[in-house]
Amino acid sequence: MIRWRKGEVLRVRREWPGAMELDVTVPEGECRALAYPPLVGRPEPGDTVLLNTTALAMGLGTGGYAMVVAVPDRLPQDPSGPGHLVKARYTPLQATVLGADEQDSPYHPILRDADSIDGMPVVVADLHSALPAVLCGLYEASRTEADRPEADRSGARPRVAYVMPDGGALPAWFSMSCARLRELDWLCGVVTTGQAFGGDVEAVTLHTGLLAARHVLGADVAVVAQGPGNLGTGTRWGFSGVSAGEAVNATATLGGRPVAALRVSEGDRRERHIGVSHHSLTAYGRVALAPAQVVVPELPGDFGRRVAEQAQALAVRHELVEVPVDGLYEALRQSPVRLSTMGRGLDEDLACFLASAAAGRHAASLLT
Repeated sequence: MIRWRKGEVLRVRREWPGAMELDVTVPEGECRALAYPPLVGRPEPGDTVLLNTTALAMGLGTGGYAMVVAVPDRLPQDPSGPGHLVKARYTPLQATVLGADEQDSPYHPILRDADSIDGMPVVVADLHSALPAVLCGLYEASRTEADRPEADRSGARPRVAYVMPDGGALPAWFSMSCARLRELDWLCGVVTTGQAFGGDVEAVTLHTGLLAARHVLGADVAVVAQGPGNLGTGTRWGFSGVSAGEAVNATATLGGRPVAALRVSEGDRRERHIGVSHHSLTAYGRVALAPAQVVVPELPGDFGRRVAEQAQALAVRHELVEVPVDGLYEALRQSPVRLSTMGRGLDEDLACFLASAAAGRHAASLLT
């Protein structure tokens, strides 16, 4: 169960919207800790903090932090203003937020009867690490568009929203990538759905999250992927990425165009993830009941042929779209945030990032 510690804040290492990284001393020594000031208050050096050290003790890849649960001597102020959506419900840190789709929201009149996202392309991916790679491919295509003669251009760079379900981390603040991408306007906003919270826009379900991305944020494209910290058990069905199939269904139900990004790896040590991951084959092949455009990256050599052959299993229900990857490595190298998946960087698992970037490139082509 939960591991608890009391600690003292030594220093603030860095901070970004909604989150602070700290050095904290505990009985065993020093450790890194993460605090969400909107939930627990703002820790300062010298403060005593109550820590949940479960993820730190387990050595989780995305959760190597102690989590600040409370700053007993520096509690946050009680919230004021509207909002009655409770997220992380009936946990010690349940939080009230203003949902875009609730009655007190200024967007409620827009969303009350909204039933379509108007053909908006929605790129669906398994892992959070796919998000910046998708954007690299999408904006690489947009830069190519911008290089054309003005009479041939289809418009300005598209607005892209990230819609975050609750299969991984619940606080969107945990993602430093999201904070940086938002700062650079690579994202027009983050929509947190289900039990997830902390986005620019809050929504009750993935469906209203997609509607909010379109009608509140004015997105031309949405990307749906788990937050950091996905869960898997090595079984056919025991992984949080089944939500990718559900996102395809939601997109189709709302009149969008689902674009399925394959989870591909050449560097993973686990056989079930080599080539096309069993996560993609299950989520798109079994969970997704609506047809999607499944992007198959044109990777070179025997590995590329393996990926193409494995993807054929999805052709029963979906349209397979082969997308060239030339130029995408250069686009990925220019990513404004660090590319990393399961601890592997761009050159350690290039195929993974090329597959996501290819999905972004294809989504951009649907806008022309």
